[in-house]
Amino acid sequence: MSSEVKIVEVGPRDGLQNEKEIISTEDKFQLISLLAETGLQTIEVTSFVKPPAIPQMGDADELFRTVLKNFPNSKIHFPCLVPNMYGFEKARAAGVKEIALFSATSDSFTKKNINATVDESFERMKEVSEAARKEGIRMRGYISTAFGCPYEGEMDVKKLISVGKRFFDLGVYEISIGDTIGVARPSQVREFLTELKSEFPIEKMAMHFHDTRGMALTNTLESLNKGIRIFDSSAGGLGGCPYAKGATGHVATEDIWYLLESEGMKTGIDLPKLAKASEFILNKIGRKTESKFLRAYLSTGKL
Repeated sequence: MSSEVKIVEVGPRDGLQNEKEIISTEDKFQLISLLAETGLQTIEVTSFVKPPAIPQMGDADELFRTVLKNFPNSKIHFPCLVPNMYGFEKARAAGVKEIALFSATSDSFTKKNINATVDESFERMKEVSEAARKEGIRMRGYISTAFGCPYEGEMDVKKLISVGKRFFDLGVYEISIGDTIGVARPSQVREFLTELKSEFPIEKMAMHFHDTRGMALTNTLESLNKGIRIFDSSAGGLGGCPYAKGATGHVATEDIWYLLESEGMKTGIDLPKLAKASEFILNKIGRKTESKFLRAYLSTGKL
């Protein structure tokens, strides 16, 4: 198996979207600029939703245009989340070349999240995907509640496989499998990935862990051993889920970096520059990091 691992940085969008205090466009852009210096090849920028739905993402158009203006020929991918045709049209007008679509394995969760069942979410995405393919816009699929749902409990891998197939039918190049509330167990991850590998190419699957119960890194290692080479993470461990009580942030990019590099994997990320980016945004929002590694690094300056 390849020793190269791709980390998809979701901090600027997924990590910040639930912050109650509105972060300035300038500060968001500064975070993205600092992350762009780290060696990361994919940085999720924002979400094109109606401002009342997620006020923090109300500056999506301005932010993305600023990124595009300052990184006109960059090889970095700057995907944006779009929930519907309204979001797609706004994203396309701003110059977005890669979008993320999302659904879940749980109807209860999608009803809370987007006021639609899983089936209804795919009806919405069908129109978006058709338009995106015509425009040559790349698409990635997010699957929430892959392992467990706050309303329906533990999920069945068959539901995950079914949703994955529907995403690939839409034309996504990759699916991100989300442990939205941080309930996945190592044995469950092994079992699910064994089933998933019989259905989908391993190189088209990414894992998206939350660290609510402190299992994100263990589950990352299990995924790595099963052949996964793509992981989502958030700088400084920012983020959470507003529809899942007690769900803390994503696994921190710094913690993922340390685990993967310790296991001989190549992430291509400059850790001091990554820490600088995380420290910047944490100071702006007045938060302490959830990342144990980052806390140690900022205290000692040593890897």
